[in-house]
Amino acid sequence: METLESLRGKMESAEDLYSIARTMKVLAAVNVRHYREALESLVEYYRTIEMGLQIVLQSEARSIPGMETGPGSALGAIVIGANQGLAGQFSNRVVSYALRGMDKLAAPPDQRHVLVIGLRTAAHMDVAGHPVEKAIASPSSLAGVTSSVIDVLLKVEEWREQHDVQRIVLFFNTPTSGTAFHTRMRWLLPVDLDWLRDLQTTAWDSRVLPMFTMDRGQLFSALLHQYFFVLLYRAFVESLTSENTTRLATMQAAEQNIEDRLREITTRYHHLRQSSITEELLDIASGFEALTDVEGE
Repeated sequence: METLESLRGKMESAEDLYSIARTMKVLAAVNVRHYREALESLVEYYRTIEMGLQIVLQSEARSIPGMETGPGSALGAIVIGANQGLAGQFSNRVVSYALRGMDKLAAPPDQRHVLVIGLRTAAHMDVAGHPVEKAIASPSSLAGVTSSVIDVLLKVEEWREQHDVQRIVLFFNTPTSGTAFHTRMRWLLPVDLDWLRDLQTTAWDSRVLPMFTMDRGQLFSALLHQYFFVLLYRAFVESLTSENTTRLATMQAAEQNIEDRLREITTRYHHLRQSSITEELLDIASGFEALTDVEGE
């Protein structure tokens, strides 16, 4: 049977949950704004790298070295997810998509090297029964993205040097409209040769011809490293944006549900309190009438 004390306890718990949900909603909204601004700034950075590659590739009319690999070669998979929950199906979807993607890429299980960013996502991968070579915590802010990207690039170099991994693919969630997102796959290696050939044949959009004094091979390698960095950085930020937009929607729904629940408990509390007061008044009135009757006799 409900009592005033039990209802008061439920009200306090609901108010605490409401405060937590509201705080998480505000943090998610702030993070989304920062991540979207970072994505916008990456556009110009990516364009600068493209222009640099265009200059280097057009400086000599030589072919671009091939980077094709056979379908049965080793595969490196980088799955970018989340550390925390309260974001709907965010981790489940990227894990399911990554597992299907690796199967379609015809990489034998013993030749798969999987790096997962996000401890909760790594747990989902473990539940799915797929081994994870390494799991690292996902960055919680833009300040941590750069160091995470560097960690991934070091792991990529390790794969290439120790396991001859020439195919490396990214799996991550990317935002769409509103709070929605979809999961996508993007190749890190091999480099898209069609894209490089397009840059090589695209006319330079200026009368001022570019020039450089650095060794062509070294400059080309440095620009490719920057290209890899931008691809990874963008994938991280898109994933974080998707995670926070999903968490924002989840917290908004939770906030509304808690408000409804709190309103219901408060109503029951007031009804029970009113009933209790009424019973006490009736008891007092009955006692007073009984005492009056005794004195009248």
